[in-house]
Amino acid sequence: MTGDWGGERVRLQNEGINIFGHYLEDSAGNPVGGRGRTVRYAHEVAVGADVNFAQLTGHNIGIFHILMTERAGQGIGQQLPALNSPQEIFGSGETIRFTRLSFERQFGRYVDAEIGWINTENDFAQSTTHWGMNLYCQFQTNAICGMPQAIASNSGYGYYPTAHPGAYIKVFPFGDQRMLVSAGIYNVDPTISNTGYAWKMGLHGSTGAFLPFQIGWHFGGTDTHGALPTNIKVGGYWDTSEVNNVYGQFRGFQIAGVNVGNLPIEKVRGRFGGWFEGDQMLQRDRADPNRSTIAFLSFTWGDPRTAIAPYYITWGIVRKGTFWNRPNDTISIGGKFNFVNPKLGIYAADLQRQGYTDILKPSGEHAGEINYGYRPAPWLTLRPGVQYIWHPGGTNRYRNALLLDMEMGTTF
Repeated sequence: MTGDWGGERVRLQNEGINIFGHYLEDSAGNPVGGRGRTVRYAHEVAVGADVNFAQLTGHNIGIFHILMTERAGQGIGQQLPALNSPQEIFGSGETIRFTRLSFERQFGRYVDAEIGWINTENDFAQSTTHWGMNLYCQFQTNAICGMPQAIASNSGYGYYPTAHPGAYIKVFPFGDQRMLVSAGIYNVDPTISNTGYAWKMGLHGSTGAFLPFQIGWHFGGTDTHGALPTNIKVGGYWDTSEVNNVYGQFRGFQIAGVNVGNLPIEKVRGRFGGWFEGDQMLQRDRADPNRSTIAFLSFTWGDPRTAIAPYYITWGIVRKGTFWNRPNDTISIGGKFNFVNPKLGIYAADLQRQGYTDILKPSGEHAGEINYGYRPAPWLTLRPGVQYIWHPGGTNRYRNALLLDMEMGTTF
């Protein structure tokens, strides 16, 4: 939006200093369903820089990354309620924080490593990039955008915009993007997303380590040339933290003050899970190869002892290039299937049989979204959309909710 600053921005980029920023807002209202009618607005402002010392000094000692984000506003997911926020940029503490402060080093074509304050979402179970855009984040709902949200709710996965002390290593066996093998280690700190810890840089509050691994394959060509591209990722994690078993989540599904009995809560040391992600270009226009259609699917599973959503599925289809004069606009349709741990449903049914009539039985929360991404300029996106949520909050207490939403994003 701000251009090349009279040539100064281009000069800095040529010297290895890339400065960037964005503003993103999510607004949503539910005229139908949920706990009550409401409208909510939330935004994020981010400013960052990447400094490539190879360009800046002539010595390939790595790349320094810094990113700061500020979030403010309110979330409609808290009002509906919703298990996954319908707004992708609400949450993680509405405050200013470091989102990335790290040092990255590439060793030829085969190895890439990074250490510092980083978030796992950048590098594990992450979305593929197509047309220079994050594929999952063509949706406003946080159930899809960024990564499959169940991984974050089931474990100590460090999600954007929080930053945890950590490191990763990526190995490219063929020296290109055809195959990737990666592993990492990240500090687990459940308090890092609190507003009061915007500048938290130490390890106090740590409960353990999050240890992810991932293997990825790329088949075919690029978005515009060669065979239609396919991307597949398979990964998993071990979280060394000691946490409550899943019954510790049971009260969150119930009305305040309801007798839930003597919950069988126990401590569990170590939890695990995994994921599968795939996307496939379905077609590419012959007349204009910059226009194409891509479908994606993800499936995640979590430790049945502790996972609130042991089975979680996201899916979507994104078309870039809509009308004849709109080559960069998108139309997207997708959704999620969030299956709540059946142990909670079984426990609720037992209480109901014992005469606890006010007990709600958790089952799941599923949702769909359709939107149109209007891009009047390369730096501006307006995305009106509609979301529909079945069983808001994961029970049958509230009517299914219809959401009307608008997302606006601009890069500086």
